[in-house]
Amino acid sequence: MKLQSLITKATQFPEATIAVAAAEDEEVLKAVAQALQAGFGRFILYGDESVLSRLVPEYVQDENRDAIRIVHASTKEESAHMAVKAVHGKEASVLMKGNVPTATILKAVLNKEYGLRTGRVLSHVALFDVPHYGRPILVTDAAMNIAPDLQQKTEIIMNAVQVAKAIGIHTPKVAPLAAVEVVNPAMPATIDAAALSLMNQRGQLKDCIVDGPLALDNAISVESAQHKGIESSVAGHADILVVPNIETGNVLYKSLVYFARAQVGAIIAGAKAPIVLTSRADSAESKLYSLALAICATNE
Repeated sequence: MKLQSLITKATQFPEATIAVAAAEDEEVLKAVAQALQAGFGRFILYGDESVLSRLVPEYVQDENRDAIRIVHASTKEESAHMAVKAVHGKEASVLMKGNVPTATILKAVLNKEYGLRTGRVLSHVALFDVPHYGRPILVTDAAMNIAPDLQQKTEIIMNAVQVAKAIGIHTPKVAPLAAVEVVNPAMPATIDAAALSLMNQRGQLKDCIVDGPLALDNAISVESAQHKGIESSVAGHADILVVPNIETGNVLYKSLVYFARAQVGAIIAGAKAPIVLTSRADSAESKLYSLALAICATNE
């Protein structure tokens, strides 16, 4: 699925409501306007009412204004808590981060009284459309879990599998990445990868095929896997790349965006509802793809 097709898919579901925390941001409002123009979503914009009342008409066409409701919040912290409460109370089905620090919105998400915790690990799942690469690929976790242990990696995989299924990849092939494709006791990532593969074989990780450790080249390139003599249904065909730590994920994510000029949409999975937690530096296009991915994930 190309990311443009994701937008088309998002329009086929019942209309979702997205709660946007600190919506006073040009790129966020551009994404909101594009989503409305594409025909998916209604939006509750939390933030400074006077600023939003001025900005919204600059970006949103008149015929789409009825799909937007502005709710005043005095501070970014208040806007985050109000948006999370809206999702918790099922007034909205997707949470979107606007011009607010990630730590602020996550604090609201993790609130014990009205937050969105489920007991599962929250993890970042990014869907990439890489030029000259024949199919989309998911990368996890590039933004949430710093150094996940084996149990956390199992939950990170389960979150990513749910997202993959939501976009039509029904039995995704999962590659736990390492620097090499053999188990090396001096490299903990290879041991975790081997354990994850065995857990999958024994039915502890369902609805997917896991094989690793795999290096990046032989996870995504059939030629590389054949050259190294790797026999695996995942090697060269991975749908999900599981990175060993946040540094690896962050570098891979930004390399794909800045060097490869990949298009990307990303969400936080594992909460009661998908969370669009893009960077404030991300483009409106990326935010739009992330919204579409979130809506597809709510209908998995």
